[in-house]
Amino acid sequence: MATRTHLDALTVRRLRRGVGTIAIILPIAVTIGNSVIQGKFTLLGSVSGAYHSGMRDWFVGSLCAMGVFLICYRYAKLDDWLSTIAGTAAILVALFPTKARGEASTADLWIWWIHLAASVIMFATLAVFCFFVFTRTYRGIPKQEAPGPKRKRNAIYIVCGWAIIGGLGLGAGLSAILPHDIEVAVQPLFWGESIAIWAFGTAWLAKGDAIIRDNAGEDVLPEVGTETPAVGIG
Repeated sequence: MATRTHLDALTVRRLRRGVGTIAIILPIAVTIGNSVIQGKFTLLGSVSGAYHSGMRDWFVGSLCAMGVFLICYRYAKLDDWLSTIAGTAAILVALFPTKARGEASTADLWIWWIHLAASVIMFATLAVFCFFVFTRTYRGIPKQEAPGPKRKRNAIYIVCGWAIIGGLGLGAGLSAILPHDIEVAVQPLFWGESIAIWAFGTAWLAKGDAIIRDNAGEDVLPEVGTETPAVGIG
């Protein structure tokens, strides 16, 4: 019979996989859906730009679902605080859209500033998960002495953390310096956001044991709800 701790651990794992799956699918889904609606392959100006397309409901629903998953996520106290911040920011990103092309009113600009601030908070918090939270090991055990699968997952987390930062920086930088016609053709901000979204989705799937599992696929369940997890090596 499954114990409460076992069931809680499975819930945590499923929340991690849910967050990761939504993130991986989102840029692909809004691109395919918008292209079908337009009748030709069309790149959005940004993933957030899906709000102003026929894929608005998918974009808002996906971010809100991811936000709820993150807010409901419970593990150690630090994880709880960070996931609640990231989840709240994700919902704000969905509900306060980016600017549409063309002239914007004062109200539109205020909404965009909220959207931009929430986006920065969300991605920054998810990068912190990759660099500092997911890479934790048993208390007192150096990371280099962790089991092999854990070290491999840590490498994934670090790469994903840098991909979040690099993807957003590259997308924003190229959008600022490329000539307008090239920017419209390439849509660097869309690709930069997509790289960042795929990166944190990959990190959460790895943390949910969907990538590089321990003990030839046997479950290694964490202790839930403790200040420092008894098994904090996911």
